[in-house]
Amino acid sequence: MAGEEAAAAGAAEGGEAGNGGGYDGKCMFCRIARREEPATALLPCEYEDLVCFRDIRPGAPHHYLVVPVEHMGNCKTLKTEHIPVVKRMMEVGKAVLQRNNFSDLNDIRMGFHWPPFCSISHLHLHVLAPASQLGFLSRLMYRINSYWFITAEQLIERLQTENAAS
Repeated sequence: MAGEEAAAAGAAEGGEAGNGGGYDGKCMFCRIARREEPATALLPCEYEDLVCFRDIRPGAPHHYLVVPVEHMGNCKTLKTEHIPVVKRMMEVGKAVLQRNNFSDLNDIRMGFHWPPFCSISHLHLHVLAPASQLGFLSRLMYRINSYWFITAEQLIERLQTENAAS
């Protein structure tokens, strides 16, 4: 949630992940992904369908957001077919950390805020490092096994389980 409050006023409500995406001119992350927000510098990204940028309210020395270019709803709207997108988002997160001279991938936290605890409904992965240096509030906001934050690995596991159950 940190870093999203300023953008929340312009965020789109809802937006289903599985509906083919698209563009929502009211969504701050859609505008950033399409380079319509010049104040937000995009970091190098190896996938054309994803963008990466620094969180405006960092919770750790390295705090990046990885966002699909196409508008997708929050992580709760994802289906099994979105697992490859989540995995690519994780790849981008790890790569940006390494490009910024952070190499201890055992000391990172990557995940999503679980609705209703997300202030922007456009899917975005939080990449934080070093996790050992998260401040008090950040430790709460990005807490593993909480009602409001799910790690990328937990989300993938949840999506795989949904597929096995259906």
